[in-house]
Amino acid sequence: EELKKLIKSIGEKCKVSIRNIRRDANEELKKLLKSKEIGEDEEKSFEKNVQNITDKHIQIVDEKVSSKEKEIMTI
Repeated sequence: EELKKLIKSIGEKCKVSIRNIRRDANEELKKLLKSKEIGEDEEKSFEKNVQNITDKHIQIVDEKVSSKEKEIMTI
């Protein structure tokens, strides 16, 4: 049970890190928009891509955590 809690904790830390990267990427996009290096349409498109990548990686973390929990509980 303790290992299970540890794995969940590590998984949450990974997800927080992924979200922080998303936040940094979105801030960078806003800077590029403000300096007129990209347009509003491009910014929205890039934000959507960043969100899709974020969702994909959070799903991967959830799957890994789930499979490790099952593995631990079978031992």
